Amino acid sequence: MTDAEEAARHKAKMEKRKAVQDAEVASKTLEKGLLIVNTGPGKGKSTAAFGLMLRALGHGWRIGVVQFIKGAWSTGERKALEAFGDQVAWYSMGEGFTWETQDKARDIAAAERAFAKARELMADPTIRLVVLDELNIALRYDYLPLAEVVEAVRARRPDLHVVVTGRNAKPELIDAADLVTEMTLVKHHFAAGVKAQAGIEF
Repeated sequence: MTDAEEAARHKAKMEKRKAVQDAEVASKTLEKGLLIVNTGPGKGKSTAAFGLMLRALGHGWRIGVVQFIKGAWSTGERKALEAFGDQVAWYSMGEGFTWETQDKARDIAAAERAFAKARELMADPTIRLVVLDELNIALRYDYLPLAEVVEAVRARRPDLHVVVTGRNAKPELIDAADLVTEMTLVKHHFAAGVKAQAGIEF
């Protein structure tokens, strides 16, 4: 086959592919607020949520963030997003991981305060996207009533997008979600003795 024949064959193949893709895209007509769940044992769940936030900020949206486990950590993403001023409402309301606090009642109280703030942000009509960072962890340890949380995110207003992060997402939350991504652990540098590093982990 000559180069010209190969080029013509490739062009014809891509034309057919484009027609199929265009028809598929044209068939999608709904627009709605999504419930997005990032879960799984691999790294990148919160990172993906913050990447989505950056995209939304580029469109001028106002964003809300509630961190359920992470407390007063000085993270790169929080510092960077401070540049957006009131366009980002950020609340780090956790007190650290449960093995750090070693006080379940205190952890439950912190999770309840965080979820009250989450409800407040979800009710704010100026906010288009709410990130509930590590909410799955709070649900895993029964810090919050699962049915109540699932009902609250299901009942969000039609144009609100909500992202929930954390490993071990509950099946009920997965069932309620529009988009679920499971981060799969293939290889992690911690196993080789590499510590958490600024700019990569926080």
